[in-house]
Amino acid sequence: MKIDNKGMGTVEIILIIVVLIGLVLIFKTQIMELATSVFEKISVDSNSILS
Repeated sequence: MKIDNKGMGTVEIILIIVVLIGLVLIFKTQIMELATSVFEKISVDSNSILS
């Protein structure tokens, strides 16, 4: 008797996506603050290079 494991990859990918979405929802404010500070530093540095 052979067990069919064709759907295991799909189930694992869906579980990983669910976990990642959960982490994003939990750490949403920290991620947004980090992105904002990174883009502000890039903007300041690019302004100093261009002027």
